[in-house]
Formats: sequence, structure tokens, C-alpha cells
Amino acid sequence: MIDLDEILQGLPHLFPFRMVDRILDIEKGKKAIALKNVSIDEPYFLGHFPEEPVMPWVLILEAMAQTGGLAFQSSFESEEEGVPVLARIEEFRLKRRVTPGDQIIIEAEILRVFSNLAKVKVLAKVGGESVAEGMFVLARGPLTPPSPLGGEGKGEG
Repeated sequence: MIDLDEILQGLPHLFPFRMVDRILDIEKGKKAIALKNVSIDEPYFLGHFPEEPVMPWVLILEAMAQTGGLAFQSSFESEEEGVPVLARIEEFRLKRRVTPGDQIIIEAEILRVFSNLAKVKVLAKVGGESVAEGMFVLARGPLTPPSPLGGEGKGEG
């Protein structure tokens, strides 16, 4: 049986940039379904917009990319194969606002894997209604991301 919590721990993102709260389902190498609870306590709501808070579209896109990455990563033979990174946004359409209290269900389907890339179709819904959809290309990135200080990861170099 697949341990969904263990798979979620494979995401390299941590708070406040982990945009996936739970994996609902994963079909190895084919699809992933994840959940994002949108809370008024999220730090971005302090300035976007205080009187009428709206989840920034780039963070909805990020949640979709992270879910697509989980689907792509499930096709890897081992963790040493790297982590998925967003390489290209081929299509993206925002259909309605996402506000505090919403629960986003994100579905990512792997359409094609070629070399170290995957084409992924992603759909985000709130209450069964589509809020965003897109087509992304994900790539296998290095296991440890490069450090802004130079060298490979964690300030080495």
C-alpha cells in the first residue's frame, strides 16, 4: 500500500511555500489528486488584499505544479532520480477567485513522459467548480537545489 503522507514528505517545499496539505490519491506514474486548505492565517493574505482577501493566482499555479510534480515523481524508480521542477507553463487559465475557507482539490494527470520531462494536465476545483486549469512541462531537477551562495545546495562551495 502506498503511504501518501510519506510521498508528501518528498516535496522539497516547506512552510510557507508548501502548497499541498494532503494527497488524496496517487496512481503511480499516471495521476495525483491533492488538497489545499485555504486559511485566512496564510501570510500572503496580510497584503493580498486585507479588505477582501484573495489567494494570489501564482500560488494556485504553484499548488498545481506541486501536485503535478508529485504525480511525475511517483514514476521515478528511486528518490535519487531528483525532484520535479516546473520547466514550462504551456497553458494556464484562472476561472474564479479562491478565498479563505475554500478547499482546493487539485488533479494532475501525466499525459506523456519523454526523457527527463513530463507533460502534465492540471485542474483545480473548489466545491466541484473549476477555478484554474493548465498544461505544464515538468523536468527532473537536481536532488539538492543549487544554493544562492554558490556550489551545490546548503551554502557549500
